[in-house]
Amino acid sequence: MSMHERKWSVEIVIDEHDAGEAGSRTRAQARLRTGDKTALIGVGTARRNPKDTEIPEIGDELAAARALADLAHQLIEATVADLEAATREHIHLEA
Repeated sequence: MSMHERKWSVEIVIDEHDAGEAGSRTRAQARLRTGDKTALIGVGTARRNPKDTEIPEIGDELAAARALADLAHQLIEATVADLEAATREHIHLEA
């Protein structure tokens, strides 16, 4: 175990809303908490066509994946902002 090990946690909260004839919509939030002041929330959604078979796990998976992707994008943007503040130079990071 490293002396500099840190633990971050991501909580994923999923809810589903019935949109009637429009099918259902699943929304996920991926909430990142770090040991410092960082708290980011990624959001993702999935929509089920009313003609599709209802398998809630699929909507949960897709919404959660999209929320995690949004969270990852926000984390990269936060890193760029921190680097630019520290170096006073324009920074470009690839995802």
